[in-house]
Amino acid sequence: MRLGIFPEKLRKEFYGKRPIWLHAVSVGEALASRSLLEHLHREYPKKQILISTVTPTGNSIARSLAAEKDTVIYLPLDISFIVNHVLSFIEPSLFIIAETEIWPNLVCSLRKRNVPIIVVNARISDGSYKGYRLIKFCLARILRKINLFCVQAETDCLRLLSLGVEKEKIKLTGNMKFDAVTVSPGFADYRVKAGLNANDKLLVAGSTHPGEEEIILKVYKGLSAEFPDLRLLLAPRHPERSKEIEKLALNYGFNAVFISGLPPPRVAAGQPAAVFILDTIGQLISFYAIADIVFVGGSLIKKGGHNILEPAVFAKPILLGPWTFNFRDITSLFLKHKAALLVRNQGELKEGIKDLLHNPATAKELGRRAKDLILQNQGATERNFGYIKNYYPALAA
Repeated sequence: MRLGIFPEKLRKEFYGKRPIWLHAVSVGEALASRSLLEHLHREYPKKQILISTVTPTGNSIARSLAAEKDTVIYLPLDISFIVNHVLSFIEPSLFIIAETEIWPNLVCSLRKRNVPIIVVNARISDGSYKGYRLIKFCLARILRKINLFCVQAETDCLRLLSLGVEKEKIKLTGNMKFDAVTVSPGFADYRVKAGLNANDKLLVAGSTHPGEEEIILKVYKGLSAEFPDLRLLLAPRHPERSKEIEKLALNYGFNAVFISGLPPPRVAAGQPAAVFILDTIGQLISFYAIADIVFVGGSLIKKGGHNILEPAVFAKPILLGPWTFNFRDITSLFLKHKAALLVRNQGELKEGIKDLLHNPATAKELGRRAKDLILQNQGATERNFGYIKNYYPALAA
């Protein structure tokens, strides 16, 4: 598919249908687009929706979100003859890009065919902006071919303006990721599966990276004597690292229990405490739901952080490190409203957790503010969809 080679049976699915094409490069964009996809299904029930991704995990998520009549593909490589070949049989009526991926040949080919292009949940990261400025002269011509940018934050508005996008094409609508987080029933039994007692407190370190697990284990070891009921779950960003983390846990004197092996074996009295390791995909949100304290990883090292909205929707007290440039606007909002706790190093992480354990009222208030921020900032999907309908009402036909 990346090379434009599609089975004849699949190509025939597009004939005469002029689908709405939604592109979401990977997992985060696909999940953020879930609510928008639901809006498209409701408003245009007769329209086929084509969803494209680049990564296999994103493709898997897209398939789980797609309706029966939808089609999920991999985005063709941005080479002009490949793009033109694919567009010749897909013939989309609208192209929607989730976040800001610029494919020059695809954009130009769509415009030649008079296909409207809308970018939703648009953001320009710090790294991308530095690169874009170096090629501003060439990039501006491509950006001007896009009909509408629905952006996440004021910073993104200003950056698009500086890159040559016309002001009337930029709409500040907010971040659809606030709409993508929902609370579902059925999480409570995870405490039972994990063998947690009523008095146990669960610390979940989510989406961690190499270098962070060792810091967290050191902190946990230092807190265990004072808080014998504290339990730790490590959820690496890449579950294939689980065996590596098991070795780390053993080095610090802990038993390791893989979540795939729940319920855990009974540990005899006097044996080392267990550290849970999440070695499966798709279950982190379940453990955020039953956590008492959450640390969101990728932030104590220069990875740029990860999504803090999932634990926030469950009103959990959240700690995060200083490296959060991938979620700059969200984390700035949370810190500004004292809805998350910033910890800059191992010592501050330990003291932060300790303070929350000693002061449950403080922990509860931190979680309440986090949940309130989610509720206050929802609605971006509705606003984005309003612009889609205003620009292209003919799609309803």
